[in-house]
Amino acid sequence: MGSFLFACDSFKGTLSSARSSELLAEEARAFFPEADFRSLEVADGGEGTVDAIVASLGGQRVSLLAADPLGRPVEATYGMLPGERAVIEMAAASGLPILSLDERDPRKTTTFGTGQMILDALDRGARDISLAIGGSATNDCGMGAMRALGVRFLDASGAELMGAGADLALVAKVDLSGMDPRVAQTSFHVMCDVDNPLVGPRGATRTFGPQKGADAAMVEELEAGMVSLAAVLEDAFGTFVADEPGMGAAGGLGAAARLFLDAEVVGGVDWVLDLVGFDEALSGCSLCVTGEGHADGQSAHGKVVSGVAARCRRAGVPCVAIVGGMNADACELLDCGVDALVPTVIDAASIEEVLANAERNFKLAAQRVFSLVSLGRKMGENQ
Repeated sequence: MGSFLFACDSFKGTLSSARSSELLAEEARAFFPEADFRSLEVADGGEGTVDAIVASLGGQRVSLLAADPLGRPVEATYGMLPGERAVIEMAAASGLPILSLDERDPRKTTTFGTGQMILDALDRGARDISLAIGGSATNDCGMGAMRALGVRFLDASGAELMGAGADLALVAKVDLSGMDPRVAQTSFHVMCDVDNPLVGPRGATRTFGPQKGADAAMVEELEAGMVSLAAVLEDAFGTFVADEPGMGAAGGLGAAARLFLDAEVVGGVDWVLDLVGFDEALSGCSLCVTGEGHADGQSAHGKVVSGVAARCRRAGVPCVAIVGGMNADACELLDCGVDALVPTVIDAASIEEVLANAERNFKLAAQRVFSLVSLGRKMGENQ
């Protein structure tokens, strides 16, 4: 066999995208010592996106102190890329994992730290900024991020609001006069893998609010506020975007980026695969191995495995997915271009044991994959 391409998502909390490729190459070499092994770090616009793109494009990671969702200082990192480009994961400053369970309250949280990262990238000369907006702790319709860029949100008396979720219903006017002028000179892209609108039964608040700490009463309060702000934004921009797909991403940051930054909303995984040159790396390959931490029905909709598999199918390259765990719905991936699904877990074990043995289990799964591929080659030779 000629060339193998390894392109896995990170296995959350255990294996990085880069480490999975290293392990795959180690195990494949025992069965196919003559093969050429290529690897790409990939992501879907969520956790690991900065690492994947910086590693592939030769950029550098930049760190700064930014505000966390509750306004406390947190070290946040993003990527500066060649060609005056930057890639930012909003979760680095405004992500849900930053908060403990008892701190999660979308009435109090804000995306201000995400705006600080954007501002820092502008200061460093970025004029093309990609925002990965998965994993947020916020439901502020991006007000915090826009405030960091100079936008003012005013209540009925003209007083400026802080821009947390509780302020949604209080906004009466948006003042754009102080917005950083460099925003208008910059191209923005929002990587988004959900199609939820801003408001309504599938909107930002009703769908994602409970995951961020909202009880039933908070959901109703925040939804009413989001509906109110949507009307204010329509007056300010002359455009109603609340029912557009993706506007509810990251608690409404998708809508803010679309209106205030004139951002292009793109599918996260395809945007990353294009940036890292996936199609070029796949050309001439005999097999692609991809993977993710857990495969389920959502994996077939905008995640790394389905995105990689679809491109493999178009190129006529077999695709195997190694997954940390899976349920029956994961078999939807077989309709997306995945030719075989291989879970890593082989024993009944607690989640703690599974996580502790993630690397060992991944290596064993890789051995099973390449032994079967080797068997297939031998059978072909004997026909």
